Amino acid sequence: MRRFSVRDLTIAAMVAALYAVMGYFANIFGLTFGVVQFRFAEALTVLPFLFPAAAPGLAVGCLLTNLLSPYGPLDWLFGTLATAIAAWLTMRMPKWYLAALPPILVNALILAPMWAWTDVGAVNTAFWVACGWNALTFLPAEAAVCYVLGTPLLKLLPRISVLKPALRPQAQVPAS
Repeated sequence: MRRFSVRDLTIAAMVAALYAVMGYFANIFGLTFGVVQFRFAEALTVLPFLFPAAAPGLAVGCLLTNLLSPYGPLDWLFGTLATAIAAWLTMRMPKWYLAALPPILVNALILAPMWAWTDVGAVNTAFWVACGWNALTFLPAEAAVCYVLGTPLLKLLPRISVLKPALRPQAQVPAS
């Protein structure tokens, strides 16, 4: 297993701080939590495609943001776990345009049942209806954040010369 360098730790810390600040900022406007959320910080979830060192930073930033969550310890655990899994999968995406899919799908698969459980408290018909509704309302906003805000990051960041040494070698992003 590869050890983290000082550069990797710095990237992880910067991503964690940026995610937390963006999450707290969006929370001022009520956009960070709930089934219809527009968490700007989720745009950063595409970063592990370019910078694998960003993955632990995303998990830490998500945990720091989720400390504000009205869902409490459930969100601390499952929300952070969803972000960590999505970051790990994003690192393994073969093409740049697929980098946003893991955060969208993993978050929908993990968070929708968590919210349904919080609302219903039992696994029954109402749980499954709530779970489906939660996924349906969550997916468009998450997709918008990851693709509309995240994809430009994938195209812009490789152009910044000081970041080039930290790029994943196989991260190929078109210049257009």
